[in-house]
Amino acid sequence: MTTTTARTGLRTLAAIAIVVTPLRAGSAGAQTPAAAPYAMTAVDTAHGDREFHLLWPDGAPGAKGTEPVDEPKITVYLAPADRATGAAVVVCPGGGYRVVAADHEGKQIAEWLNSLGVSAFVLQYRLGERYRHPAPLHDAQRAIRTVRSRAKEWRLDPKRIGVLGFSAGGHLASTAATHFDDGRPDASDPIEREGSRPDFAVLCYAVISLVDPPAHSGSRRYLLGDPPDPALVELLSNEKQVTARTPPTFLWSTGDDASVPVQNSLLFFEALRKAGVAGELHVFPHGKHGLGLAPGDPAVSQWPRLCAVWMEGQGLLKKQP
Repeated sequence: MTTTTARTGLRTLAAIAIVVTPLRAGSAGAQTPAAAPYAMTAVDTAHGDREFHLLWPDGAPGAKGTEPVDEPKITVYLAPADRATGAAVVVCPGGGYRVVAADHEGKQIAEWLNSLGVSAFVLQYRLGERYRHPAPLHDAQRAIRTVRSRAKEWRLDPKRIGVLGFSAGGHLASTAATHFDDGRPDASDPIEREGSRPDFAVLCYAVISLVDPPAHSGSRRYLLGDPPDPALVELLSNEKQVTARTPPTFLWSTGDDASVPVQNSLLFFEALRKAGVAGELHVFPHGKHGLGLAPGDPAVSQWPRLCAVWMEGQGLLKKQP
């Protein structure tokens, strides 16, 4: 099996090709067995009675009601104490900014991260058509701030808090990685004193650009409305917003994804390269959209192992003293 791979960094800029070996039982990228079908809606119900926290217990800014769709939250998956590394990830499931794929792009991803010793926090963010930008971004930023503010309680390293997203959730993750602040030291809310910049990002068959082509028109419509404001299309085409402060990023996609073209990942990777930001990109020749861990695809199912290797290289899998 062959996958096209590229890496960027201050010293390594050339594209290279690698041959991927199959997963071994018990390896870092071990597959999760296929789960029973999960009905995707605008509300995340994939986690049973797991601990969760509303991002704004007294109501989110701009909330249009008090229904579950109006209450962004994070569901907590702390890594087992005997293998916890202190790293953590805010997971943004996809769903076209219309529904949330909370099982195969949320729950299963959190469980995989836990197997690496990484804690995970699955984000339910506000969706269209009820909400437009900037509500989803505010939710992602608040999630990052919340995790960072509770790092001591959850035994996390506040300097190793990342974001991971799939499809439209990948757009949200890439938006969080390119639109952030350092917090407000004078804020009355201690959570708002924390910075919202993620320390690393993982973007999986992500929507990146809102410009045609290669935009995913459905995600753009539910995020910005129709017709969208041209200024917001430009602002939220995140390949145009990469700077030297964009965090190190791992990306993967498939070459024949018919829903979100691979050009999205290529554009972001090229922007990372130009900005001198460390990045790694894997393009698998074939694979449909929305695969998650891809347990039924012998080639694409390699991505968790490749991502684990990348995370190890970033120092994210090293246990804290």
